[in-house]
Amino acid sequence: MICTIANSLWLAGCLAEYTRFRRATRQVEQEQRSLLQRILWENAETDFGRQHQFSSIRSVQEFQSRVPLRDYAALQPWMDRAAAGEPNVLTREGVRLFEPTSGTGSSAATKLIPYTPALQREFHRGVQAWIADLFLHQPELLNGPAYWSVSPALKREQRTAGGIPIGFDDDAAYLGWQQRLARAVMAVPAAVRGISQTEAFRYLTLLFLVRSRKLKLISVWNPTFLSLIVGQLAEWGEELARDLYHGGVARDIPSLDASLRSSLLGSLHPDKRRAGELRAALRTGSPAGTHAALWPELKLISCWADANAAAPAAELQTLFPESRIQGKGLIATEGFISFPLAGHQDAALAIRSHFLEFLPVNAAGESDPSTPRLAHQLDQGQRYSVVITTGGGLYRYPLGDTVEVTGRVAECPLIRFVGREGYVSDWFGEKLNEAHVARVLQTAFAAQAMSPRFAMLACDPAPPASYVLYIDTPEPDETLYRAAARIDATLRDNFHYDYCRELRQLGPVHVLRAKNAAETYMALAANNGQRSGGVKLLALDRRDGWSRIFQGKPAADVMQESARL
Repeated sequence: MICTIANSLWLAGCLAEYTRFRRATRQVEQEQRSLLQRILWENAETDFGRQHQFSSIRSVQEFQSRVPLRDYAALQPWMDRAAAGEPNVLTREGVRLFEPTSGTGSSAATKLIPYTPALQREFHRGVQAWIADLFLHQPELLNGPAYWSVSPALKREQRTAGGIPIGFDDDAAYLGWQQRLARAVMAVPAAVRGISQTEAFRYLTLLFLVRSRKLKLISVWNPTFLSLIVGQLAEWGEELARDLYHGGVARDIPSLDASLRSSLLGSLHPDKRRAGELRAALRTGSPAGTHAALWPELKLISCWADANAAAPAAELQTLFPESRIQGKGLIATEGFISFPLAGHQDAALAIRSHFLEFLPVNAAGESDPSTPRLAHQLDQGQRYSVVITTGGGLYRYPLGDTVEVTGRVAECPLIRFVGREGYVSDWFGEKLNEAHVARVLQTAFAAQAMSPRFAMLACDPAPPASYVLYIDTPEPDETLYRAAARIDATLRDNFHYDYCRELRQLGPVHVLRAKNAAETYMALAANNGQRSGGVKLLALDRRDGWSRIFQGKPAADVMQESARL
């Protein structure tokens, strides 16, 4: 009953924004133009706004002519002033916090993105439209608990030089005020994030999930994050059953201090019936059978499902065959770009969240900044690099994400994320682009009917230098060699890569089996400051040292040596 009431209240609070979004899909140009004017008007009296004469801009064309495209490095002087506590730098509103994200595509190891009340409202518009659409089209989700991704707390400095907090408290913060309603139905309490040890975090997360027999919805970012958690059921099953039977947690968890132990474990009362159900579920003989027996009412799993997340999402579908996998769309730390709609395979542009521009992308994955297109001008089948202007102080900011337009809802484009546009590996002049490599890998794997759990290309520059396909898959060696040969041949369509191959600066693509590669990759990213639940797996990594990492060398030492961007 509590879940039904909380979810119904959540739906009621989202309906007005859902109606506004549906209306906006029939007038995309007007919606985007008015959104831009509101951002410019609200920030006209900032240092950035005065320098670019926001107050006198009356059209999109004027905005584009006065404000150049700026990446993070170009905006960083303003960012640093805001982080030092200086007011009215990029936005009239003060910065509530800075959220860290990876330095992919920039010279920074970690980027700090300013979050203002306006930016949070822009995120909330997208979230509310998605949640309303979800509950309206699957009303059975209203009647049970959900698991909203919770990542372990990161070890990092908590405030900027100006005393501004760094990082949200938990992954559900993007839900806005609705997170209070979400917490009322959470199968796994948010306090779990206070456990810094990865194994202990996964154990407690799994224990709370197993206790939730009426679980309806799971929402995570990276599908591998969930696969790794439920993948421990066979090993920890009997221990979980004993904890269910007796209540509490028997294992020693050093990071679980008295306060955290009280808040987390106080509700773990003995559940002898569920302990028996767990033991019976583990006897089904397959992970899919175990999951179906444990969570028979699980209807939907929301996660990334595009580009390099497609294969892990497909694997997740085999683990939960009775549940529907819904792709999350494109949500970045910097902005809320798209979200799924019922009845459509791909995601709708969040046209009420930010002002959006799109740079056409050619077959090599390179964008053309001279011909930006607007949301209402996009061509189906064409690929674009996304540029955003937000209430958080990002003006004409190239996001570095490439999308493909796949259809429309009324006038609103539907898009699919295809890769990172600004991420280039260039050791010998080969200039490989991540978005292009992602497409090459997908084509090669489709030709061999492969769905690897993990696949990434990276250069091993030690003589004889070559790119290496690091892959975790059960396919035989012969299949992998054929895939590698196809990848190498297709990469040679890139003039620069082909030239390096002709000069023998690079040898053909090699293969290295990398067991537990996704877990290793995510752990390294978490060590570098990313939330483990939100790590994106790239098709191409431009750092070296991966052969040593995947062969069991000390990861922290290797990454310190090899993070040459």
